[in-house]
Amino acid sequence: MPAGMAYGAIFLYAFSAGHVSSNTQLFSIGRPRFVMTGIEEAFMYPSCGKTRPFQTPAYFGLTALAAILLMQTSCGGGHRKLKTMDSFEMEAADKTSNYSDAHRVEKRIRDEYMRWKGTPHRLGGTGRGGIDCSGFVRAVYKNAFNVELPRTTKEQLKEGTPVNRDELRAGDLVFFKPPSFPRHVGIFLRQKAFVHASKRNGVIISQIDQHYWGKYYWTARRIFPGH
Repeated sequence: MPAGMAYGAIFLYAFSAGHVSSNTQLFSIGRPRFVMTGIEEAFMYPSCGKTRPFQTPAYFGLTALAAILLMQTSCGGGHRKLKTMDSFEMEAADKTSNYSDAHRVEKRIRDEYMRWKGTPHRLGGTGRGGIDCSGFVRAVYKNAFNVELPRTTKEQLKEGTPVNRDELRAGDLVFFKPPSFPRHVGIFLRQKAFVHASKRNGVIISQIDQHYWGKYYWTARRIFPGH
């Protein structure tokens, strides 16, 4: 119950019992004045020619109710405060759910791609000034799905489960063995596309069945179970 309703109930009782007048100042130094002039005077002083309030059965019930209401309002309604996740925790929880939705997975990957688009390739790089293929894959998974992948292509090859080329889905890691590098990795999208940090073009989207990448396609790994 709001504090105003609790204090109002007590004031009405004290007023009807004759312990506060219609011109009583209700608030003084941050708390209701009638708590002193009404309730405490009811205990301390007899009503002029009347039965004292604490001699009536109704008083005990109202006093108990007033005490409960005052405890609730003084604690700020603590029992009603529920622990909730802040926006960051909610976002993190949301990132680790619904991996089976291929459209959603791809959207997050593409959102990350737009942040990295055009970043040049740099062997050993991990930032916007330059990034290599495994560093890019690792960054996308961390930012989009809150999933930690190993830093190197060699170690990423050991993650998840193997996937046939004709069963690829958005989010699968695709590996190549081009002549210029011993290994290369990207992230598969739908419609035979994949995003990667190309040595020549930086972060870019390419087609997996393109002559060059189709020729040097090696294997794939699925990171999300049941995806």
